[in-house]
Amino acid sequence: MSLADLPRFELRRVSGLGSLCELVAEQAALGAPVALLAGGTDWMVEQELGPALAAPAPGPAAPSGGGPAATPGSRPAATPLVVDVSQLPDLCGVALSGDTLRVGAATTYLEMRRSDVLCERAPLLARMSRDVGAVQIQARGTLGGNLATASPAADGVAALAAYDATVVVQSVRGERRIPMSALQTGYKRTSRAPDEVIVAVEIALPAPRSPWYWRKIGARRAQAISKVALAGVAEVRSGRLTRLGLGMASVAPTTALLPSVRALCLSRPLAELTAAEIDAAVAQDIAPIDDVRSTRAYREHCARAVVRELLRQLGAPV
Repeated sequence: MSLADLPRFELRRVSGLGSLCELVAEQAALGAPVALLAGGTDWMVEQELGPALAAPAPGPAAPSGGGPAATPGSRPAATPLVVDVSQLPDLCGVALSGDTLRVGAATTYLEMRRSDVLCERAPLLARMSRDVGAVQIQARGTLGGNLATASPAADGVAALAAYDATVVVQSVRGERRIPMSALQTGYKRTSRAPDEVIVAVEIALPAPRSPWYWRKIGARRAQAISKVALAGVAEVRSGRLTRLGLGMASVAPTTALLPSVRALCLSRPLAELTAAEIDAAVAQDIAPIDDVRSTRAYREHCARAVVRELLRQLGAPV
């Protein structure tokens, strides 16, 4: 997509979150698509691959930093609507209140990578942000865009899953909070309503200096879509896990939360876990496929390896 393509779209900015929600509600009532554009790092590419605002699984509106978000149906007018939300204050920034972290949906990965708050209290998010493409992509892409696209390969979504984050959405009907475990309903589909806008994510942080883990396996260290990626956040007391959050990318139609692995690891002391039962739990939780980036067998091998590596670092003899 180039500057010459801009006449294909009606571009707007709004004054605030209230005005944005009203506009999205109007479009939803008409059954008309609207893209909320923050970074557009996926959305602009997709315009080259199909009709304006087309997507494999149309969903509700949300900032597009990692991809599009279109409301169901087709816009009656000839020109699709695109709303620039990249500078909307309600969708930007990082804030810490006690042990609750809030990251705006339009906050870029470069901002997260450079955030002193994240580096100190949520280092997994800061570390993951270093691996999201080149610096040009980091300067444009956003967490809200990753959530809107709902790709099972999204690094940012895997990291948020590990923190058991809550997604804050807003509409003219009010604010709603969606747990990460209830967000993705299928491949590139979410539980957000057509008139809801992703505003922020909130995280109940673990204790300072708690263990965390990030491993991305791809053709390169960065600037590549993950073959497999694992994010983990833990708290350990007297040899037992008291908290374990997991998110794995590229091994299922949605971001894999690894519930069998989580339940097993929380059930007894780390010293009692065995490699065989960990591998069996991983097999229960993933359903990888063969595609252009990798094979099912390689993904299964990598998934077992990174889960074992995480647990070894936590003290399990696996």
